[in-house]
Amino acid sequence: MNRRQERPRMKSTATSKTIRQVLGPLTKAIEPALAAALGGKCVPAPLAQAMRYAALDGGKRLRPAMVLLSAAAAADRVDWRMDPMPAAVAVELVHCYSLVHDDLPAMDDDSLRRGRATCHVKFGQAMAILAGDALLTRAFEVLAQAPGDKTIIAELIAELAGGGGPAGMIAGQVADMALCQVPDGEPGRRYIHMRKTAALIRAAVRMGAICAGADGAAIEALTMFAEKVGLAFQIADDVLDATLPAEVLGKTPGKDAQSGKRTYATELPVEQARRQAERLTAEACEALEPLGERAGNLKTLAVSLVRRDR
Repeated sequence: MNRRQERPRMKSTATSKTIRQVLGPLTKAIEPALAAALGGKCVPAPLAQAMRYAALDGGKRLRPAMVLLSAAAAADRVDWRMDPMPAAVAVELVHCYSLVHDDLPAMDDDSLRRGRATCHVKFGQAMAILAGDALLTRAFEVLAQAPGDKTIIAELIAELAGGGGPAGMIAGQVADMALCQVPDGEPGRRYIHMRKTAALIRAAVRMGAICAGADGAAIEALTMFAEKVGLAFQIADDVLDATLPAEVLGKTPGKDAQSGKRTYATELPVEQARRQAERLTAEACEALEPLGERAGNLKTLAVSLVRRDR
């Protein structure tokens, strides 16, 4: 039996596009909204330059795309409670801040991100720290100033804070840095990566659903999807880190193994990690079945994520 036959079954319509084909049209809408959020006459010019360097001209825009796609999957456009674009921008700002801080010498100590120098290499550590802080706080300002019902906006703020906060993404980074104890084996890997990666993806998907006015059943389906696809995405990322060169990866390869990080590619054979990512992706797609055809683009994205080559 060949390798493709061993993979979990996925609908053929969900395997025909690359990640760039899926995200490209969404990125065209996200990019100008993100750039607009980084303006402001009162921001010191060097800080503004570092913020824009960290957030613009690179990245897949996966998380903001998931906000938009989950809103579309949860309800028809005419039924949306508010425009999901501010939520999409806010999620990406939080993600970009996390990359700036993760690359710092005190964290992952990396010099390459998205095929170019990391923010602290380009602007110095002090400015990189401040640029990350500014991106994080700007994210919540974008949400607070968004047009719409303030009750809905409060829900979005709480969701983003939970996904990116001390019980979410930051907890995952603490565990990833071995600054707290986590179990051995699969429970430990899951503890780290459900927080470090999946928590913000879950927040993005749920924020899209909130903007759309999704009911409880739809939010539950989307949450299950996000948790599984978030973990699958991280496993695929671990495999790429272990198998691709820097010129393809866009960042320093092999850093996880060199740093003794607990990942699916450092603690499992690569093929076993790949199979686990495929299984999780199949389960993520199954979770969306109650949403019908509107969830088709989310399924396509999930499959393209786990089968991407960079």
